[in-house]
Amino acid sequence: MAAPVSPALDVGPPTLDRIRRAPKVLLHDHLDGGLRPETIIEIADQVGYTDLPSTDAEELTTWMLRGANRKDLTLYLKTFAHTVAVMQTRDGIERVARECAEDLAADGVVYAEIRFAPELHTEQGLGLEDAIEAVLAGFATGSTGTDLTIRAICSAMRHQQNSLEVAQAAVRWRDRGVVGFDIAGPEDGFPPDDHLLAFQYCHRENFHITIHAGEAYGPRSIWKALQYCGAERLGHGIRIIEDLTRTDDDERDLGRLAHYIRDRRIPLEICPTSNVNTGVVDDIADHPIAELIDLRFRVTINTDNRLMSGVSMSSEMEALVGAFDYGWDRLRWLAVNGMKSSFLPFRERLQIIEQVIKPRYAPLEAWANEPRI
Repeated sequence: MAAPVSPALDVGPPTLDRIRRAPKVLLHDHLDGGLRPETIIEIADQVGYTDLPSTDAEELTTWMLRGANRKDLTLYLKTFAHTVAVMQTRDGIERVARECAEDLAADGVVYAEIRFAPELHTEQGLGLEDAIEAVLAGFATGSTGTDLTIRAICSAMRHQQNSLEVAQAAVRWRDRGVVGFDIAGPEDGFPPDDHLLAFQYCHRENFHITIHAGEAYGPRSIWKALQYCGAERLGHGIRIIEDLTRTDDDERDLGRLAHYIRDRRIPLEICPTSNVNTGVVDDIADHPIAELIDLRFRVTINTDNRLMSGVSMSSEMEALVGAFDYGWDRLRWLAVNGMKSSFLPFRERLQIIEQVIKPRYAPLEAWANEPRI
């Protein structure tokens, strides 16, 4: 029989409130996609940015949700013009980063890797290093006194030509809070191997790489990210499902690329609600995440853009509970998967798994395993 659960603990089925208290790990979240609407409005007023669609926080939130949910990645990305516009000063960037850390900690996230593109924050005179320094300062302030460990990933824009410079800047900050390099932006038409010099530099420096691939383009983008560019994780990656076929007896056959990803335990940074917003899937219930989990791919659950998609880590987990009837054991498995797949050093990963995640899930799983009368 399961160990008894302390009556002082709020245990029971995984509702949104209970999920919020459980430890969570986030590997794919964009800093410029998670601003508080009030912050956008306040900074816009301070810096004289007048192009916001609304200066009412509720209306701006609705506009962002509606603008992002247009079933097209390129259209989805257009909403970022307003968030990036208010992240052009040290103070603005640092505030956004601080509030990001505060919001994640309040949502029960115990480890996060937040990505941002330093080159997008240089329109008013800041350099790449200035933007990185401001983000890390904000993270440090916002996470102080919380259970959150937070790190940064520097992204280069795949439709621009600054990837090597961004990779070099990321490596210079590797011991001060930057743990990886990424390319982001429109995937279709901008293959990852356009940025080989940046990826080769990261390889020579033994620096971690994750690449957006398999969201707006299919398995070939994933293959190039892995075999040309050496990605350790796949940002989204859900279109690997296209490398699976169904047999006459309704079993799944994995193609060579899908086998490679599963066999090598290459993590998929899956963002369910965002995938609905960008038109990759019609709805959460149709999302291939459940099948990929059943097939034992290394699946992680993520938010992508908390403002644009109107989500948190807790709400994403709640959506999976509702769509696939997941229990605490599955949510714990996803949290451990995320921590195993992080770019922290091994000893630090293990410490968070063994001293934070497992102990805090234990009473929840004990409750789930007890016989019900």
